[in-house]
Amino acid sequence: MTKERLKELLKPIAEGLFGPQGTRRGPVQPHYTVRPVGMIVEDLCRIPEEDWAKYAFSREPLNGKFNDEQRRDLTCRAIACGREYAEKLADRYGMRDPEKLARKLGLKVDFPDMPQNTERVLFAEFREPDKVHIYMDGVRKGRALLGEPGVPHALTGQLDITKLLIGHELFHWVEEHYKKEIWTRTYKIELWAPGPLHNRSGVAVLGEIAAMAFTKALNNLPYSPYVMDAFLVYGYSPEAASGLYEEMMQLAGREPRLPQAEPPAALPERDMEGGEAR
Repeated sequence: MTKERLKELLKPIAEGLFGPQGTRRGPVQPHYTVRPVGMIVEDLCRIPEEDWAKYAFSREPLNGKFNDEQRRDLTCRAIACGREYAEKLADRYGMRDPEKLARKLGLKVDFPDMPQNTERVLFAEFREPDKVHIYMDGVRKGRALLGEPGVPHALTGQLDITKLLIGHELFHWVEEHYKKEIWTRTYKIELWAPGPLHNRSGVAVLGEIAAMAFTKALNNLPYSPYVMDAFLVYGYSPEAASGLYEEMMQLAGREPRLPQAEPPAALPERDMEGGEAR
């Protein structure tokens, strides 16, 4: 892929780590103040899991059907669903390693360099019925950022980018395998109901939110994997990642920092299990 083609795909980013997460769309894309990657992840790691609701739903085609209270409630329920199935699989198979779990469940996991014949920037995907592709070009770029100032403490030594990606895609297999009972598939919204007729639809973003919670639980991370949207995009375009950072912060009700701004209170020290130190 040429640099020119990559720039074209990044204006705006059409698809990324976990589905649509492009920066603000319009006929003319704005320019963003580039932040250090450490600043971006430090600030985003402070956002509580449920406060990602507005960002997650901003990628949902049916977003306009919900108010903020409903988005938050559904986000909390999707998080609970993802955690529930993470614990079910971990208990049933006696392991939490996403790659080992995927192979135990019969999924075929491979690691091509980049996707073929795609019009989007992509880091990982699940293809029915049993394939998970982890695209290593983006993984390598992410790994190269792990030593940048502020990044190791914010993301913790618990982070394995490949396993985080596998965990997310594994949940989409779980959704398909348990589609008759899993909440992210059984929940429906009424679009319209003229007389005796009903038109109900699933809400796609609930599966994405649950997949985040699922891989967060398996990988024992203290922050939402939505942080990875901006972090992995940074490896391709610091400006595009900075635009995502601004959007994420604003939708979480927080003020984005400028590079010269004073940092907020330090992140708490975390023990080796990924939790906060006591």
